[in-house]
Amino acid sequence: MLTVRDGSMNDACDLVDWIIRHATESQDLTALVEGLSLRLAALGVPLQRLQVSMRSIDPKHRGVAVTWTLGQGVVEENTAHGNEETFQRSPINLLLAAGKSEGRWNLSAGEGVDGLPILADLERAGSTDYVLRLVSFPSEAFIGGMACSLATEAPGGFCDQHLRLVDMVLPAVGLAAYRFALTRTATEALKVYVGPRTSARILAGQIRQGEGQAIYAAILFADMKNFTGLNERYPPDRIVGWLNEQFEALGAEIDRHGGEILKFMGDSVLAIFPVDNSLGAVNTACVQALAAAETGLAAVAALNAQREGTDEPVIPIDVVLHLGEVFYGNVGAARRLDFTVIGPVVNEASRLEALCDGLGRNLLLSKVFADHCGVETERLGTFELKGVKLPHTVYGIGKAAARNGERRRSD
Repeated sequence: MLTVRDGSMNDACDLVDWIIRHATESQDLTALVEGLSLRLAALGVPLQRLQVSMRSIDPKHRGVAVTWTLGQGVVEENTAHGNEETFQRSPINLLLAAGKSEGRWNLSAGEGVDGLPILADLERAGSTDYVLRLVSFPSEAFIGGMACSLATEAPGGFCDQHLRLVDMVLPAVGLAAYRFALTRTATEALKVYVGPRTSARILAGQIRQGEGQAIYAAILFADMKNFTGLNERYPPDRIVGWLNEQFEALGAEIDRHGGEILKFMGDSVLAIFPVDNSLGAVNTACVQALAAAETGLAAVAALNAQREGTDEPVIPIDVVLHLGEVFYGNVGAARRLDFTVIGPVVNEASRLEALCDGLGRNLLLSKVFADHCGVETERLGTFELKGVKLPHTVYGIGKAAARNGERRRSD
């Protein structure tokens, strides 16, 4: 049992010092919650459960909660978007609606168990007392704030000394959580918008106009057919939904095979498969890009098959694969940059796509790519490209390789 003693202030200061050091040296919210729980318990706070939760800025997750439970350890869980009913029936929402920052429920007396499911669950698990504290972040912080809850199964619940110690260290916990939330949001949001490789470069400080490097990479350029006609026949909100489905089908395969989407341009996709310094890296990048293209086309074909016979349009795509050196870095105005790739091969890939319809192919390869992709290819001809000085020889997947690909996809 925690007692008021001369060292109680020292205990709180030591714990605050540990929290600040952890927040400075680490980005691990789970370790913070576990360490905080164990240290509070060692100081006599009879914890059964401690949870820290925050809002997330993430396209898939509404929030994150890290929970330590006595005898079970710590777990981190993400809450999906659309789970509003659960949040509406939570102690956090109850406090927010009342404009309060703290609350306490005597679970041994049944307080809150009828209307708040989490309290009912804790009461059944033997909890006697539940305490909730809300810590607000600065008004410009899009993540809002932090909620910290504690539960105990001790008879009589928490005593005043227990809660005094918690309240003494709570601002430090909030500061640490704020730091973690900002870092995680910046990292994850950048990954969503520019991809993991590019986000790592940006966060490493490559943010000046013109800063970048020449890299060798396989280029995947994809474009949807008949997109202009869709805009004339359907409202924008429906078109956006179909675009997202198409991009998800293709993008998942690009990601799975080691590529990175750099940008969506209307109904087009530009992705790269960088060549590293390992032996055979050029072939590896081309093999990965080809696998992404073939499985991505198959995924889109399956999506279109589901649309047949409905009021939704079939939207085929064309894919071009190329290989060469590009500038990979910051392009744009000093205060509005785009981290992308530019170079002749990017322009050539987009020009090659215009040949797909005339050749009756939805997958075309440049000669330099065909030389390194590791499968049988078929020469389709040499063509002048708009805005490109020299003609380009174009290849398709050979019939035998195409048949093997079909067998692989049907396995």
